[in-house]
Amino acid sequence: MATKGPESVYEITIEDAKGDSFELSQYKGKVLLIVNVASKCGMTNSNYTELNELYNKYKDKGLEILAFPCNQFGEEEPGTTDQITDFVCTRFKSEFPIFNKIEVNGENASPLYKFLKKGKWGIFGDDIQWNFAKFLVDKTGQAVERYYPTTSPLTLEHDIKKLLNIS
Repeated sequence: MATKGPESVYEITIEDAKGDSFELSQYKGKVLLIVNVASKCGMTNSNYTELNELYNKYKDKGLEILAFPCNQFGEEEPGTTDQITDFVCTRFKSEFPIFNKIEVNGENASPLYKFLKKGKWGIFGDDIQWNFAKFLVDKTGQAVERYYPTTSPLTLEHDIKKLLNIS
């Protein structure tokens, strides 16, 4: 008998940057922006800078940004999770959580990304195209928007405010 997959991100357990189990249910009731990140990508500076801006502006209003390092695109995230966390925290002073390195495509894709990609995303197809693809998850744990890697995080502000019920 086939096992039923998760019905929300809150039913998924991932690994934090130290490799310990982390239940996403800890974020119940929050709006989540989930991003696959890379330290050596041409889009690294602008994405981290804008993600920090969004996080600092909305973290106290119910937004969490979850960053998942991934080395599947051009090998632009080759370091260990410790090196990645150090780079992000030192260079960008990021306060949002960085999780353990994962795969977002293929057989070994994280259960979180398998769930996120299940949506009816039309032109996107199933696979993540590159570093810094973004998913916006509502307070019930459902992915409600998916954005291209080239989409500037600051352009998501309207959608974030709508989910946070901020005018």
